[in-house]
Amino acid sequence: MDLASYLPVVVMLVLAIGFVLVSVLLGRWISTRGPASAEKLAPYECGIVPEVEPAQRFPVKFYVVAMLFVIFDVEIIFLFAWAANFPELQWYGVATVGVFTLFVLETLAYVWKRGALDWNVRRRERRFATTSFEEAA
Repeated sequence: MDLASYLPVVVMLVLAIGFVLVSVLLGRWISTRGPASAEKLAPYECGIVPEVEPAQRFPVKFYVVAMLFVIFDVEIIFLFAWAANFPELQWYGVATVGVFTLFVLETLAYVWKRGALDWNVRRRERRFATTSFEEAA
């Protein structure tokens, strides 16, 4: 291998770093500076100024489910790449994907057992109510 084969990688790296630097410098040059006013500190969402604060915060469970979706989605992409190269991988590929699938299923079982996928609020409250009653007895 000669160094000329790395030229496209170096060019892409220089372009990426240049884009970041230009974006940051242009943002600092164009942005307005001044004291923080009530308008700047107010939350902005879809152009509508909120009239009241929300009754409660979003539970962390929503974010956990979103992260789990992303994780399992990326794992499906790995399975797609494996399926595309299945003829070349032969039995080694089957064994590797078998181990990978066991890890994915183990993660799913763990998440399921911890209740991260339980959306039935009444059942969850009942479960916590019975555990606290058993502890009190």
